Amino acid sequence: MLDEATRTAILKLKEQGHGTRKIAHAVGVARSTVRQVITSGTATVPPLVRAELAEPFRERILELYAQYEGHLGRVHEALAQSGAALSYPALTAFCRRHGIGSPPPRPAGRYPFNPGDEQQHDTSPHYAQIDGVLTPVQTASVVLCFSRMMFFQHYPRFTRFECKAFLAQGAAYFAGSAAICMIDNTHVVVASGTGANMIPAPEMAAFAARYGFTFKAHEKGDANRSARVEAPFNRIAKGALCRLDGPES
Repeated sequence: MLDEATRTAILKLKEQGHGTRKIAHAVGVARSTVRQVITSGTATVPPLVRAELAEPFRERILELYAQYEGHLGRVHEALAQSGAALSYPALTAFCRRHGIGSPPPRPAGRYPFNPGDEQQHDTSPHYAQIDGVLTPVQTASVVLCFSRMMFFQHYPRFTRFECKAFLAQGAAYFAGSAAICMIDNTHVVVASGTGANMIPAPEMAAFAARYGFTFKAHEKGDANRSARVEAPFNRIAKGALCRLDGPES
């Protein structure tokens, strides 16, 4: 399914008078997909609606869950014996989605920051219009968590070389760096481990020491921990469709 940035690019190019063939070539999708987006007239990603195989057995699942005291293996066996064509993974996924036997999700919470405590860095794939051509780019962003001041640039690729150059320019733009640079376990920085056990590559650790900060990684799946840098990417993507004239803030 196309993401919002790609759908926005298709609609933008259509507004500029480009045909479906040219748009499809520019964004790298089939012409039929381009026509579907144009027909919908919106960049909003439609919800993926799939019929749940376990839904017809909901009441029976609840009864068996109580009867077997939460043992989903036995619940699945009983369902299969009654003729339900339902795999064990489908059953467990259904139970997770509907909170059967699972505690309610914990609130994401808040992450307060003091000045100079932390900055967050991440990258995201976008499309940027460069010399009139819609081009795939990697957008790098770094945000100061306390002030939410942001620096970003677009790159054709993003390796350790580009990462060091970008963060050095960001430090110059901010006139300094926060004590911690939070990342999302990217291989560009990480040598081994994840989350609290992450070990940065020696050259990246040396680079960070030179600029007075330390790389840290949030736990896998804990995207809320890097919300300061994640949240603005959609706004950046929409701006990137209009022009690409260097770093912005």
